This record gives sequence, structure tokens and C-alpha cells, in this order.
Amino acid sequence: MTDLTRLTLTEARDGLKAKSFSAIELTQAHIAAVEKARALNAYVLETPEHALKQAAASDAKLAKGEAGPLEGLPLGIKDLFATEGVRTTACSKILGNFIPPYESTVSGQLWRDGAVMLGKLNNDEFAMGSSNETSAFGNVVNPWRRTGSETPLVPGGSSGGSAAAVAADLCLAATATDTGGSIRQPAAFTGTVGIKPTYGRCSRWGIVAFASSLDQAGPIGKTVRDCAVMLRSMAGHDPKDTTSVDMAVPDYEKAVGRSVKGMKIGIPREYRLDGLNAEIAALWQQGIDWLKAAGAEIVEISLPHTKYALPAYYIVAPAEASSNLARYDGVRYGLREPGRDIAEMYENTRAAGFGTEVKRRIMIGTYVLSAGYYDAYYVRAQKVRTLIKRDFDEAYAAGIDAVLTPATPSAAFGIGEKGSADPVEMYLNDIFTVTVNMAGLPGLAVPAGLDSQGLPLGLQLIGRPFDEETLFALGEVIEQAAGRFPVTGRWWG
Repeated sequence: MTDLTRLTLTEARDGLKAKSFSAIELTQAHIAAVEKARALNAYVLETPEHALKQAAASDAKLAKGEAGPLEGLPLGIKDLFATEGVRTTACSKILGNFIPPYESTVSGQLWRDGAVMLGKLNNDEFAMGSSNETSAFGNVVNPWRRTGSETPLVPGGSSGGSAAAVAADLCLAATATDTGGSIRQPAAFTGTVGIKPTYGRCSRWGIVAFASSLDQAGPIGKTVRDCAVMLRSMAGHDPKDTTSVDMAVPDYEKAVGRSVKGMKIGIPREYRLDGLNAEIAALWQQGIDWLKAAGAEIVEISLPHTKYALPAYYIVAPAEASSNLARYDGVRYGLREPGRDIAEMYENTRAAGFGTEVKRRIMIGTYVLSAGYYDAYYVRAQKVRTLIKRDFDEAYAAGIDAVLTPATPSAAFGIGEKGSADPVEMYLNDIFTVTVNMAGLPGLAVPAGLDSQGLPLGLQLIGRPFDEETLFALGEVIEQAAGRFPVTGRWWG
């Protein structure tokens, strides 16, 4: 039998239906792979007994012909999603050994459709980071290495555990979240596919909040088709989330392979940054050529407010984070440090429980929301956000179907290489991705090539609101032209 962990989600689904193997066999293969790959630190909690119980139930359903869309398929869950009865920490000390008595809507829909949970995946603390180096459980290691080098690389962040686990065949697909690029950047760094859906497409209920007006759940998978299948189960209206949109969820898989002939693809001139990495620029041109060859029309467009996106994002996101993280005070759940009175207990708990990056963002956020600075910073950043959205609206009104850009300014970098002396250096990794969150649009990252050191590089497609189907159609064109990028050489075990 072929190595079951190397199958794509859709191949595994079809194999289960054809009775080529059982859900228990598929799950056991993944449990064994996870155990051998602990050097990657992708999982912060493994749940093998739970997974085998779910797999046995799936085998019973498959035997009766009652299979759900994800029946028996082993997945990894980012540690930001509340899982009933299973520890959820957002990879922060401050949540301690928090075991939620409830299930997030997104993960609940995956179990409804028959999926199997292998465990909880590592992420940057409270999803604040671009490299998965801020986790209280330590950094995730990218399964990719530079040619001829053993230097450990970051998998990107904040969904680094999700991307690394998918790339290393430690799950068939994974849940992730994206506030400023946290699905698309790790996907690009690991040769996997990731989609941030339109804001409101997936429920945020039961996901630990970072910045509520920017956060959105989405999948990371091995292929465009796998992400399409995952998103159909993850998406949908939820009355418990007031930002969740009451719209029918399309069968995204049907969009994969659809013709893109006649589609207009916008190429924003503002993304051609001074000093843009030559390999990234060449890859972008290659993507343009592939879409053109498939019958799409390429149009240069202007998104003039792009240059303000990063500074505006780093005002809006920390402001919302400082508000959201006020609830972690040592009173109701999680870590509690002693103090002489309640004020000192709050201070001691938050000082001990939050990591450096989270403290930095809480302080920035509290500052920009404070009296005298609120209008100068937060209100102005929200006005800039409106202008960023208007740029995209005008492009789409002019007939553009999607926008093609690079996903990241570079390939994966070494652990500890960036941000230690200057945090802004790390923030610049989000340069191509934050506009999508600021405008609430869907964005898809697809691997498209390797750099000169043998590391994967990705392209990003940005769509109209609630038009993820067009992104899947275009993403499939790139995937078919570029091929897939599985990790070569399993050095970790």
C-alpha cells in the first residue's frame, strides 16, 4: 500500500469511498507520522485516542453508505479554535490548561461532516507573528531546508503549525486563521495552498480573538481542490457571530478546473516595490504568463493607497488586540499569579502570562486608543482602511475579476534571523497580504516555483467579495502549470 499520508485530501476521500483502506488505517498512518515528526514541533497537543474513536465511527458510517463530505479524513486544528474537552491555549501561557466546554463553529462543522482530529497545531501566541517564533510552546520548524544546508527555517506565521503539518504530511489538511496574512504567508513558505475567505464567510465564534474586524478562518491544504473541499465545510452562516454573512455556500470544488478564458486579471503597479526580490518578480511574471496562456486578459491597475496598508494595519490590529486581550486577567480562567490585591494580581498575571510580542502589541494598541491619540491614530487608520477598500472596489467595478500579486517578499528565512533587533523588519513580511484583510476580501496563496536555494515561493490571487470560486478556478490554472511542491527528503524522522 502507498504511504497513506502522502495522499491529498481528495485522493484519501476517494480511496475511502472505494474501500482501498479504512478510516482507522488512514488515521493510524497519520498518528505514526506525527509521532516521528516531533522535531518539527507542529503539534502542541496530540489526540490519538480521540482520532481513532472518530475514525471508527467514520468506518461505521462509510459501511452504511452514510458518509459525510469529510468522512474519516484526519485533520489538524490550529490551537486558536476552541475544541470541546480538548485543551486550547492560543499557544499562550496565560490560558494555561484551559479546556473549553464548547466547540468552535468551524471545527464543529468539520466534525459534523465526518472529519477526524489528530490534535492541536502550534501557532504564534494569540496569532501575533509572522514566523511562529512567539509561541509559548517554542517555534515550529519548516520541513523545507535550503539546498545543501541544515539551517532550520521558519514556516511562517501565525499558522505555522498548520502549514508545516500539511507540508510534512502530518495531516491531510488543517484549519488556520488569517488576520494580516497568517494563512497565505505560511502556505507560501511551505509549498502548500491556503485561502483566507471573505470576511464573514466563516464564523469567528469559538476562535480566540486577535483583531475582530480582521480575523478570518480558512484552510491550508496540499492542493487547490483540497482547500475548496475544506472551505465548503468550514463556511456558512452562524447566528452566534454577528459578522457572519447569511449567504448560501457554493460547492467550491465545482469551480476547480473551470475555464478562466476571458477573465480580467489586475496587476497592481504599487506592488512592484523598489528593491523587489528578482526571483519574486520573475515568479510574478511567470504567473501572469500562465494565466494569459489559459485565456485570461492581463490588465495593469492602480491601488494607490496600498502604501499606507501596513502602517494602518499595525494601528488597527493592535488596538483591537488590546481590547480583546483585556479579558485575560487571572480571574476567570487560565493562569493566575498571586498579588497583594486584585490590581497587583492582574499585573502579575499579565506580566507572567503574555510573551514579548503580545505585550508589545497590547501597549501599541492601548496607546493608539488612549485619550488624545484616538483621533490621531485609530480614527485616521480606519479612514485609510476605507480608502484601501475603495481602491479594490473601483478595480472590480471596472471589470477586473481578480488581482494577481506575490504572496511574500521572500522565501522562508532562518529561525532567529529577523525581528530580534527591529520588530518592524518582521512586520514587513505582511506587505503583500494585509491589504486583503483591511478590505475584507478573499485571498488565495498558491505555490508556483522554487527559489535558487530550493525553497518554495507562492503567488497570491485576490478576489471580489464572496467570489472564492473565481480564485479556485484561477488557482487551479497556476497549480496545473507549476506542478505541486512536496517536501523532498524527510530529514525529521
